[in-house]
Amino acid sequence: MKLIFVNRYFHPDRSATSQLLSDIAFRLTARGREVHVVTSRQRYEDAAARLPACESREGVQVHRVWTSRFGRAWLPGRALDYFSFHVFSGLCIARLARRGDLVIAMTDPPLASFSAALAARLRGARLVNWLQDIFPEIAGRLGLRVAHGLLGVVARALRGYSLRAATLNVVLGERMREVVASLEPAVAQRISVIHNWADGEALRPLPPGDSPLRAQWGLQGRFVVAYSGNMGRVHDFDTALGACDRLRTDADVAFVFIGEGHQRQHLEDEVRRRGLANVTFLPFQPREGLAASLGAADVHLVSLQPALEGLVVPSKFYGIAAAGRPAIFIGDAEGEVARMLREAHCGLVVTAGDAAGLARAVLALRDHPAQCREMGANARAAFEARYDLPHAMNHWEAALAQAAN
Repeated sequence: MKLIFVNRYFHPDRSATSQLLSDIAFRLTARGREVHVVTSRQRYEDAAARLPACESREGVQVHRVWTSRFGRAWLPGRALDYFSFHVFSGLCIARLARRGDLVIAMTDPPLASFSAALAARLRGARLVNWLQDIFPEIAGRLGLRVAHGLLGVVARALRGYSLRAATLNVVLGERMREVVASLEPAVAQRISVIHNWADGEALRPLPPGDSPLRAQWGLQGRFVVAYSGNMGRVHDFDTALGACDRLRTDADVAFVFIGEGHQRQHLEDEVRRRGLANVTFLPFQPREGLAASLGAADVHLVSLQPALEGLVVPSKFYGIAAAGRPAIFIGDAEGEVARMLREAHCGLVVTAGDAAGLARAVLALRDHPAQCREMGANARAAFEARYDLPHAMNHWEAALAQAAN
């Protein structure tokens, strides 16, 4: 039985879905599985990249299909990139798949599961959906036109078909399970929750003073609040900006935003406009340096617009927990990450829009370092118990066995 994963990005790309897929593909191969990945020749940050069309990486057979290369900046061009991937990935799956194989489709590009479902059905293979978000509902909550009118009707129909066609639909949390079951009641018994993860061997806790990056970034002797990861549309940054503004006179508190994304330019513009000297921006850090990067902060921020709860789960929490740091979640107080923080006693929750509350939470952790360290230790303990990569591998092995039977 072949396992055929489908996602627009794969190793050596360093985007979040690429890293997740790379983790699982390489380890399944090491466990003796025959693994194929159907992906594009691009990198997330470089649409013009020309990765090899076919290669073997650590035993994984990688099939990179041709796509257009307009990139993310121009929306019609992005749509063409998506469409071309749908067409050529579907053809590639149809060429590779045989009866009894499993096709595991992720959600980049949106509705990738639809073309994968058609190809799998044609060849007698079984489909597993690995839902990192729920489209087109997520687009609708963000106000994007693609979710409305005729396009929205078509997108929901295609999404519904792919959910019903799947032997199993893997979601990232209980809230997402509830949303999928409400959208397609017929698949309620074919939903499995598997959390995303981090690699606890590569990410080990460091005392903040032991990270060489604190000195490199000029943060010695300060209480560092970091946001590390994609600065995308789904995240709430206005609350964080408000807290930065309120704490501008607290010279020992520093905010660091690490990463790229749709909202980064807006953030930088606002920081300049407000004259916030307590904010630093840094690029994405290499994965091999993530332990030092995450370990350079005393506390990390995680945010999600409340309207998007159940449609996506911020995966940065797992790396934060692996690094033994507490988190402050900005969003829905009853959301998925908020629940995880409360259950593990490893962070604080602030309602979206409550900048004053966020400022108070930061100062409370700064003024009570023992509590901050205890929350960090609790985070690592919860990570080791539930969210480390070996746990995810065992859950995926069980899910694949379920889907194959």
